[in-house]
Amino acid sequence: MSVKFTSLEPIIGQYGEMLKIPCNSGAIKAEDIAITKWKYDKGDGVPGYLLVKQKNQNVSISATDEYKVRVSMDKNSSLLISAAKLSDQRTFTCMVVTGGDVFEYPVNVLIHKLPAKLEISGEAEELEIGRLTKLGNCVAKDANPPANITWFKNNKPLEADGKGISIKVSVVEESSTGLSTTTSTLEYSAMKEDTGAKFKCRADGLPLESSSMNFTITYSTENIMLEVSPQKELKEGDNLTLKCVADGNPAPTNFNFHLKGELVTVENTDTYTIANVSRDATGEYKCSLTDDTSMEATRNITVTYLDINLSPSGNIVKRAGEALNLSLQIDSSGKAEVSWTKNNAKLGKQPNFTKLGYSDSGRYEWTVTVGHITRTASFDLTVEGPAVVKSLFKNRSNDGQHKVLTCEAEGSPKPAVSWSINGTVLGESPFVNGKITHKIKVVPSANLTVHCTVTNRLGNDSRAINVSSYQSEDSDQTRLVVGVIVGLLIATLVIGLAYWVYSKKSKQGSWKTGEKECGSSEEEKKLEEKVEENSQKAEV
Repeated sequence: MSVKFTSLEPIIGQYGEMLKIPCNSGAIKAEDIAITKWKYDKGDGVPGYLLVKQKNQNVSISATDEYKVRVSMDKNSSLLISAAKLSDQRTFTCMVVTGGDVFEYPVNVLIHKLPAKLEISGEAEELEIGRLTKLGNCVAKDANPPANITWFKNNKPLEADGKGISIKVSVVEESSTGLSTTTSTLEYSAMKEDTGAKFKCRADGLPLESSSMNFTITYSTENIMLEVSPQKELKEGDNLTLKCVADGNPAPTNFNFHLKGELVTVENTDTYTIANVSRDATGEYKCSLTDDTSMEATRNITVTYLDINLSPSGNIVKRAGEALNLSLQIDSSGKAEVSWTKNNAKLGKQPNFTKLGYSDSGRYEWTVTVGHITRTASFDLTVEGPAVVKSLFKNRSNDGQHKVLTCEAEGSPKPAVSWSINGTVLGESPFVNGKITHKIKVVPSANLTVHCTVTNRLGNDSRAINVSSYQSEDSDQTRLVVGVIVGLLIATLVIGLAYWVYSKKSKQGSWKTGEKECGSSEEEKKLEEKVEENSQKAEV
């Protein structure tokens, strides 16, 4: 009877779990198998028998060692071993006997075990820049095969470089279980950029990693900076806060502040405040370390200020025609922007009062700005003058039934207007820029002289105008028409006489020269037309 060997693929079992080892992987039909027997290699070629099953019979356990209670066989002739151990890492052989042949199927078994978890121990309290310091130990316990460990910083793997990174690995096998414990020790030389960096370790190829950890990075101060608050603009009256910022870790807590020659030392703080600063606070400021005065920072600080003086100011009363001289003084820390308004309306330039008029009256405001500081000054100007009648005239109303008298006056305070005749007041204009207009209507029954009188506390004035009755006007018109007609008649006689003289002279001239009488017919025609025209006007 011949024996045929067919090796099957190695299998990997998990530590502590059921181990299933296939027999012939279905190469031989179950009805053709007479005997199935499992054995294992004890070493040195010595077999150890586990169990046997004959056709149509139950499985018989052959093992006499610890496998006696651990082995069984399923319906597919696979060997089942409970609670897999590292000692199960050996070759198991399934022997199958058919009618005339014997087949053997050896299978190599490996047992794996994941470490329960990854832990970091022996963590450093802090890391010092430039100094190789043990960061910690990453431990993977009870694994098979031993775990390979990789360190990470901010999720990027670290590799030993013999300078700033050193990684040492040790593997210890537990004699009772055969399981291994891997310890990876990371030594690291920190840099300033490592502040806040997160470190962790991970088992290669396994879903295991430690929790992240970070470390305090200590380093000496290399730079110092002086910060000022407020940052944008420091105005007179503000509080000035100085802050000394050093890049050392831990940060220094004691500082010297040099306040324009005055030295102030503070402890357990990095700030110093000057309340209600004045313009005299403008200048150079410094801060330095108390234990190293050569480490200092400097800032030039400017206090923004603005003073203005407007003269005259308040309420100003002047006479029309006088001059008003304005004096504007500005004392500021920088270039000032100036604007003027009159009665809240912006002016294009500073007002110039060389000769005051009533329209110059109003409220003037001067606004000066430097940075974020704004100052204002103002005065109220009143231009006064005695009441004066500027014009007085008359008009016939549109309906022709009465006369309208108009009196235009000027002065300040507002003139009071009165008339020497009773009439109906038609209206009074608003008093603007020292001007006022007053109108009345009258129906005179006779020719008369009407006076308009204007008065204020500074003086009065009056003006007269002749007003005719409607009957008088009709008589005047008749006399005017008669005068026109008489004048036209006289003009006609004069023109006729001139024509007669001209004709006579023309004839005498022709007799003397012996020429024919051939005066210009065109000239005679024009002269005749003129005479006729004047005659017609006289008739009208």
